[in-house]
Amino acid sequence: MTNKLLVSLTNGKNDTDRATVGFVVANAAVASGKEVVVFLNIDGAYLSDRGYADEIHEDGFAPLKDLMEQFVEAGGTLWVCSPCHKKRQLNEDNVIEGATIVGGAKVVEFLSEGAASITY
Repeated sequence: MTNKLLVSLTNGKNDTDRATVGFVVANAAVASGKEVVVFLNIDGAYLSDRGYADEIHEDGFAPLKDLMEQFVEAGGTLWVCSPCHKKRQLNEDNVIEGATIVGGAKVVEFLSEGAASITY
């Protein structure tokens, strides 16, 4: 069994339930000692923009902003798809703390190291 997990998060305000559950799963994996990367891509790239997740709060879950902060504080890695970020005309100077803009090669490298993946 692998000790690495990539959570590919493709949703933001377009599907706040999936965005929230993606971070719930990522937090559970980090808490269990896994090396976890959340890859914000497609509409998930919006979550990397400071202030975007502030008002997202699905019933029954902690606010998304809190889940994201907990993930980074617990040692999770937060990557943002570079082309997705550019396509959505987001400002690199407004990226949330703990997030790194990366290209697809970084994701391929992590997966080639045996990481399991799940998409939300």
